[in-house]
Amino acid sequence: MPAHTPAAERRWIALILLCAAQFMVVLDASIVNVALPTIARSLDFTESSLPWVVNAYVLTFGGFLLLGGRTADLLGRRRAFIAGLLLFATASLLGGMATGSGQLIAARALQGLGGAILSPAALSIVTTTFRDGAERNKALGVWGAVAGSGGAAGVLLGGVLTDGLGWEWVLWVNVPIGLLAAALAPVLIAESRREGASRHFDAAGATTITAGLSLLVYALVDANDAGWGSAQTLGLLAAAAALIGAFVAIERRSRAPLVPFSIFRSRTTTGANLVGLLVGASLFSMFYFLSLYMQQVLGYSAIKAGVSYLPLAVSIILSAGIASQLVTRVGFKPVLAIGVALVAAGLAWFSRVSVDGGYLTDILGPSLLAAVGLGFSFVPVTIAAVAGIADTEQGLASGLINTSQQVGGALGLATLAAVSISVTGDALSPAALTDGFRAAFLAGSGFALLALATTLLVIRGADSRAHVELGREPRPAPTE
Repeated sequence: MPAHTPAAERRWIALILLCAAQFMVVLDASIVNVALPTIARSLDFTESSLPWVVNAYVLTFGGFLLLGGRTADLLGRRRAFIAGLLLFATASLLGGMATGSGQLIAARALQGLGGAILSPAALSIVTTTFRDGAERNKALGVWGAVAGSGGAAGVLLGGVLTDGLGWEWVLWVNVPIGLLAAALAPVLIAESRREGASRHFDAAGATTITAGLSLLVYALVDANDAGWGSAQTLGLLAAAAALIGAFVAIERRSRAPLVPFSIFRSRTTTGANLVGLLVGASLFSMFYFLSLYMQQVLGYSAIKAGVSYLPLAVSIILSAGIASQLVTRVGFKPVLAIGVALVAAGLAWFSRVSVDGGYLTDILGPSLLAAVGLGFSFVPVTIAAVAGIADTEQGLASGLINTSQQVGGALGLATLAAVSISVTGDALSPAALTDGFRAAFLAGSGFALLALATTLLVIRGADSRAHVELGREPRPAPTE
């Protein structure tokens, strides 16, 4: 069907809706960071409980992503998308109305659950709506630009809303977006699920993997407070490993597994998820340490720190669009290799920040380099993770790559925070803090170098070249 038909136009309008929803999810992982000092004063948070405003979201989001992705495949992607939107919007409303620390933390956990249902459903709708090849690459380029810039935009928007309207609005901003998207979804998005397949739900598998991933993320985000060698951390990691091991055993015997392990027979799928984990470990923490450097060392206000991310956000958007075109021409492997190499270089450059530095000398250059690397990484790794996967398993594939990135983010932040603290010690002077941040950035660059090695050694060049050929084949577009 020609690209100008109403059905084709509706698909691209639907993409805007899906990207807006994903932007909201990514935004909320970072938007509260700038507002944390204000939230602490308003709701009487203790120093030890304040990080859980972020951790509660990350914990449920990372823990329930696989379950959310498979639920979309089995019960309907549009249905899961709308349910996730409504839950996310409700949790955002409750969070802004919170009058105590416990209420806000509970609302943030509920937000994470909504995001875990919504995010893989949205990505699987994109991958099943647009045919594999050039069309899907273009759609995922838009998706990557929006999702990749969400972290930077969150810091900017968080500063503006906190200074202008109050911390509650960093949560309430989601309510109209979520409700509008939920109302438009039935008009723009067709329902899809595994037709003719068993609706048996793997309850044992769902319980063990969700509990295992949740415990793993909890152990990582709390390790620096509890101690890496503490009984709590070691016990939680052991319990997480046992639950994930039980999940593997259950899935191997299940007639209708939550995660069919046949999906990992593809080296490219496995490699893409490993790269997603390592890129998440290197880049998610970059926003965290860069925000602290600007505010604690350079003395930036919340809104000035937010505005400082504008060039980074714009560069991600532009580079993601370029990356989607390059993937169609040369394949996802070379573009991904360039991307993670640029991320490694940008973080290595950040490791040279100075205590008396400035925006032009210490922040702008490495920000732009890392931003281009992020755009060149996020788009091809997503394409590689879902390329060649049957439509009936796109929710699973989407849940897997999201899980890899989220668990990688939690792992990276916990590890790099430990590195930073080990260098800083008890000293809180700008010089000591800068030394810690420099060590963390350098360790993050190491994660990116591991991602480069994985890209070169695990992801198959033949799959990448086949994807290019697929994009050259003239095929009729779907009617919906």
